[in-house]
Amino acid sequence: MVAPPQLRALLFAINALLSKRRYHAALAMLKGFRNGAVLREKLRAILQATYTHSWNLARFVFLYKGLCALQSHVQGKTYQAHSFVSAFIGGLLVFGNNNNINSQISMYLLSRVLFALCRLGVEKGFIPEPRLDPFPWFSGLVWGLVLWLFEYHRPTLQPSLQSSMTYLYEDSNVWHDLSDFFIYNKSQPSK
Repeated sequence: MVAPPQLRALLFAINALLSKRRYHAALAMLKGFRNGAVLREKLRAILQATYTHSWNLARFVFLYKGLCALQSHVQGKTYQAHSFVSAFIGGLLVFGNNNNINSQISMYLLSRVLFALCRLGVEKGFIPEPRLDPFPWFSGLVWGLVLWLFEYHRPTLQPSLQSSMTYLYEDSNVWHDLSDFFIYNKSQPSK
C-alpha cells in the first residue's frame, strides 16, 4: 500500500528534522521521555517474577511465624529478639539465594529499613528533629548518586538497573528516523 503524497512529505520532513544535529539535545530529551513512558512487553517474565516473589514470601511468613511461636513456647514469653532471630533465619533460608527476585526484595527492604531507622533515631533522640522535610534532599541525593554511578562507575550497579538506565539515558540519544524515534526504541531489521 502506497502512502498519499501528503503523508510521504510529512514523514520526509519529520525524518529530515530528526537527522539534524542542531536539534539532537532537545530530541534526545523527547525520546528519553518516550522511553520512560513506554511499557515493554515482558508478560512472561513478570508472571514468573510474581510467582517467585509470592512463593518466597509465603515460605518466609510460614518460617517466621513458626520460629517466633517456637521461641515463645520454649522461653515461656515473647521477647523483641524473637522477631529479629526468626526473620534473620527466614531471610537466610528463603532469601539467601542471590538471584534477581531476592535481590530486588532485599534492596527494597533495605531502603525501607534505613528510612525507618532514621525515624526511630529521631523518635529516640539520637538524631535531631529536622526543621524541614528532608525527603526532597534524600530524593536529590539518591538520584544524583545513581546517575553519577551510572555515568562513571556503571559496573557497580546491578545489571537490571544498568539495563533500565541504558534504555532511558543512552538509547534515547540514538535514532535514524521516525520509526526508531517514536515507535521502536531501536531500528527494526529489514524484512
